[in-house]
Amino acid sequence: MKHKSRHKKYLKKALRLAAKGMFTTGANPRVGCLLVKNGQVIAEAYHQRVGEPHAEALALQQAGSKAAGATAYVTLEPCSHQGRNPPCADALIHAGIKRVVVCNDDPNPLVAGQGYDKLRNAGISVISGLLAERGDELNRGFFHRMHTCLPWVRCKLAQSIDGRTAMASGESFWITGKPARSHVQYWRGRSGAIITGIETVLADDCQLTVRPDQLPQKYRKLGHDFAQQQPLRVVIDSELRIPPAARVFEHAATVLVVTASENRQKSQQLEALGAQVKVLPDQQGAVDLGAVIRYLGTIEINEVLVESGPTLAGAMLQQQLLDELLIFTAPVIMGSAARPLFKIDIEEMAKRLHIKPIQFKALGNDWLIRALVKQ
Repeated sequence: MKHKSRHKKYLKKALRLAAKGMFTTGANPRVGCLLVKNGQVIAEAYHQRVGEPHAEALALQQAGSKAAGATAYVTLEPCSHQGRNPPCADALIHAGIKRVVVCNDDPNPLVAGQGYDKLRNAGISVISGLLAERGDELNRGFFHRMHTCLPWVRCKLAQSIDGRTAMASGESFWITGKPARSHVQYWRGRSGAIITGIETVLADDCQLTVRPDQLPQKYRKLGHDFAQQQPLRVVIDSELRIPPAARVFEHAATVLVVTASENRQKSQQLEALGAQVKVLPDQQGAVDLGAVIRYLGTIEINEVLVESGPTLAGAMLQQQLLDELLIFTAPVIMGSAARPLFKIDIEEMAKRLHIKPIQFKALGNDWLIRALVKQ
């Protein structure tokens, strides 16, 4: 029991290290590594960017010859294959590590237990599964994509306490206060893609960019590349109505317009701005939303944030494309004529949709309700 408590202490620190890569690891998992010898931390590192050394390699480089006989605390099973980087399991073996303690197994088919096998076959003791739930939270999108080939899809919504998102006129600025809006920047920053609908673009002329100076204070010290690289902004626009002057195209290189329209002239006009246009129609002549999510999985997007009006949010909920809800709730009443949270038809109590709340968090005068969508 004493050993388990000590292992958890060091793994908690490794998880905090891993979280430093929250905004920069891209398609890769967020991983931290701590090397401990004779009760002393001799090296600590985290994976920062795709193509750069993994956490274990960086920690071993710091420790040098002192790594022999040390225990490695790693938040994810060490890789066993040659990718952009050599196998971390081999590096730990060659360094003379005596024990490896891990939070999560790696579901990547190229690893999936093979890292453990390499370590054990080399005589290294392996302990896995400690603080696994914390590791799941850190890499939920990566794990989900490895299991399903789909990204983890969150839908962010801001509502009044009576469940309204905008006045009947469309007026919606601002339902929630600054702390809640600041927190949205965090969820944007950790997402590989942000989805919105054409109605939101036309009504708000939104950019949907991450503004690092507006992040909550605790996240402002994290590394990021937002000045050069923003999350992919995905605009669902069945009829290709988006104006070329829309502010979202100010960072056009990271804009994907998904349409059901074959208007090649308009597509070329948007592509000339630097945007990408993809035609994905469904049988009703609208955009195939499921195909959009599947496509984002093929380009290795781990986490998606949906920021839209009730029509698109309702369609994605009804088509079972949402995994999680982020419902920012303000202590105001907007009235029955105002617009609802979701535009979705449910006429029988037996057909109501259930969600599973996983977090309630106060943000100034507002609350954040995080919930999993039961499917």
